Amino acid sequence: MLARVEAGADGDAGRAGAQAPAAREYRIGELAREAGITVRTLRYYQERRLLPPPRRAGRIAWYSQAHLSRLRVIGQLLERGHTLGGIGELLSAWEQGYDLTDLLGLERALTAPWSDEVAVPVTVAGISALLSGQLTPDVLEEAVRLGYIEVDGDRVVHASRRLLDATTALVREGIPLPAILATGRELQAGLDKLASSFVDLVIAHVLDRGRGLPPPQEVARLAETIELRPVARTVVDAEFGRAMDRRARVTYDEFIRALTR
Repeated sequence: MLARVEAGADGDAGRAGAQAPAAREYRIGELAREAGITVRTLRYYQERRLLPPPRRAGRIAWYSQAHLSRLRVIGQLLERGHTLGGIGELLSAWEQGYDLTDLLGLERALTAPWSDEVAVPVTVAGISALLSGQLTPDVLEEAVRLGYIEVDGDRVVHASRRLLDATTALVREGIPLPAILATGRELQAGLDKLASSFVDLVIAHVLDRGRGLPPPQEVARLAETIELRPVARTVVDAEFGRAMDRRARVTYDEFIRALTR
């Protein structure tokens, strides 16, 4: 877990951009060794402006404990999967008064995985047999494009056991696999739009509230209060059920009318 003390140790240096002499200072090679990185990597971080400038004494650059703390924070963020660009944005927000721990807590609240689907490893031959031989090269390419499967040689990983089982059941009922994928494409587009609408609603009325971004002192509270999953799932499930009720009634009425013509 990212320690507040590590993030905070570098605060004044990061915001001021100049280092105050510290009890311990390092030359660039020493700092790289202490941080567990190469000098080349350290220089690259400097080029990306992830580190404030060192203190210079003649031609020698001296780095403080604050630099070491920041390098450790960068390392922890990289381990969490952040890109250097994202780390730069986090550090910029921190320098403006936002607490890194609070920002990461908000990130967890907003971006924790929603899907609990279990991936299924199979062979191309195996999945083709499940789908009644309809997995042609063109259909396979479309399934990959839609993110349902990944192919590595003769191995295939389907993204979801439940979706694979549903697709297999539909194929057995006589629905062509290309038609199922076309419906999947429409579903993805519609659900992407739905997700954007819901997130925009929360941003406008919880995060922003018409007054710009939340002040630093509110970020921790937002992380504690924002929990989109139960509400969003309830709304989608309820609205989809209502939509299916409407569609089913219309379809049945059309079927009965067709029988009596």
